[in-house]
Amino acid sequence: MTDSRRSFIVSSFAAGVAVALLAWPARAQVKPGATVADVASYAGPDRAQKLIEGARKEGELSIYTSAQSDDMGVLVAAFEKKYGVKVNVWRASSEKVLQRAVTEARGNRFTMDVAETNGPELEALHREKIFEAVKSPYLADLIAPAIMPHGEWVGTRLNVFAQAYNTSLVKKEELPKTWEDLAQPRWKGKLGIEQEDIDWLAGEYAELGEARAGKVFKDIVANNGVSVRKGHTLLTQLVVSGEIPLSLTVYNYKAEQLKRKGAPIDWFTIGPAIVRPNGIGVARKAPHPHAAVLFYDFEISPEGQKILAARDFVPTSKKVDTLLNKIPMRFVDARVTLDEFQKWAKLYADTFTNGAR
Repeated sequence: MTDSRRSFIVSSFAAGVAVALLAWPARAQVKPGATVADVASYAGPDRAQKLIEGARKEGELSIYTSAQSDDMGVLVAAFEKKYGVKVNVWRASSEKVLQRAVTEARGNRFTMDVAETNGPELEALHREKIFEAVKSPYLADLIAPAIMPHGEWVGTRLNVFAQAYNTSLVKKEELPKTWEDLAQPRWKGKLGIEQEDIDWLAGEYAELGEARAGKVFKDIVANNGVSVRKGHTLLTQLVVSGEIPLSLTVYNYKAEQLKRKGAPIDWFTIGPAIVRPNGIGVARKAPHPHAAVLFYDFEISPEGQKILAARDFVPTSKKVDTLLNKIPMRFVDARVTLDEFQKWAKLYADTFTNGAR
């Protein structure tokens, strides 16, 4: 587990964070009479018109995201084309998105309009009082697990933890039906897992029960070993290359994207898929409030959700149908992962990371 994630998530952002980012250029601030709270809470019949007019006057929008550049790029391009608002995207890991947003806020430097990243990091930003609740008409279209009680961030798409295999090395009929199957000798030296999928492990423990989950995953590692790698995209590529014939955890969308391009990879699930919402939040001090709320609306609208679906993501709108809406899922609450971070991080390390090959 990275030091940045541990210090910012586990320690509730302990005081003394370096404010090295304060030297960055400042951007326009919120103008009097158009506060973020006013814009985010407006629900009049002319809401869309006001957002569009205000966004065009502001002229630009700043997004901090951990989404892959090619995926976010498609969404951003559609937004820019439709509304004529320039979008500036800063991409980094979810931990670094969290770190930069918190550091800037503590230094009273407000350059971020929107954060678009993983659920636990968004929940942490909520607890740092960085987000503003948005009353969007499109919230009514979303599945219940995408809606947070506080309303300060919302799930836009689901990270679906799936198992993936190299189709040239593993036959479909040989795929494991249960986790216990992966403890069999035939899988020795063939397995991999991502380094920090603690929310997946929490979901599997809830699904399988503590005793069964604890035993089966330790048996898999003890009998066959597991190659632990940092980064879901890297791990998926290693399945494609054949270095790791079968991975216990990948994000299904990346496996699906590579499969569509002709790579020898496919994905499946053992039991219900473990699922975590990723999403979007509007900064309480957003320098471009109209553009920020307009983008928030756009991403959770049917139009934006269909763009995500076309990239093989699983959107949270009930108005967009996907194949994965038809398979069983178990949701992991970002709040639980955040509150019990130390517990699951230690268990994950003890089970997979310590002594990994």
